[in-house]
Amino acid sequence: MSLTLSQLAVPTLLNGLRRLSHVLEVGARHASEHGIDPATLIQARLAPDMLPLSAQIQRVSDTAKGTGERLSGVPSPKLADTETTFDELQARLAATIAYLESLTPEQVDSGAEREITLKFGKLGTRFNGVDYLLQFGLPNFHFHVVTAYDILRNQGVPVGKLDYLGPIGTPITE
Repeated sequence: MSLTLSQLAVPTLLNGLRRLSHVLEVGARHASEHGIDPATLIQARLAPDMLPLSAQIQRVSDTAKGTGERLSGVPSPKLADTETTFDELQARLAATIAYLESLTPEQVDSGAEREITLKFGKLGTRFNGVDYLLQFGLPNFHFHVVTAYDILRNQGVPVGKLDYLGPIGTPITE
């Protein structure tokens, strides 16, 4: 059985975005229940030289949208990096989910052999679509998802592994 690019990319990105949305809900509820200023969580960092939670969410969104756009050739929505509340971060995730859900499998699959060039200042690299997805798109996406999760966990938000993973497999009832 072979997998298509759309089968690898879109469900994985959507699951990560939805799990992150759930983790943000838990964070917002925790702030409310414990009298914590939500801005404290939204601006929290794991280390002084790392981006805060808000920027991690923005990078998750940008990576997911960029991956969809690079593979499908369908322009993604441009979102300003101005979110400062849990509601604004949730709206950004919802917009990203809506964009990915709008892509057809044929659009995404058409990018398997497309040349994708990334530039990082003076540095750059080229991939075909499959290599881009597996070597950069998904790893970069997951890096920022888990960093956002870790920031909230580090701030005392009661999230665990199943909040990150979500429902897995088919339940066994015996």
